[in-house]
Amino acid sequence: MLRDCAEDRVMSLVRLLGFTTLACGCVVGRYRDVGTSREVVYVEEKGQSCGSHGHRRNHTITAERLAVAPPAGVVTLTSNPS
Repeated sequence: MLRDCAEDRVMSLVRLLGFTTLACGCVVGRYRDVGTSREVVYVEEKGQSCGSHGHRRNHTITAERLAVAPPAGVVTLTSNPS
């Protein structure tokens, strides 16, 4: 008996944590799965000079594949005690 693959798929609700530009030029989005609290990283846009076959648009990547470059234009907020 064959089962329809579509009935086995389960969608999950995720919350955007932020975007990061990798050293290769790819832009990744970090998301937290609301149901499991697991963090997931997706390639949002592949960099023009990226040679990694593991960086495919709309696919997940693992932490060891992240070669994170310092994000440009990051503003650090500090609080002043009153």
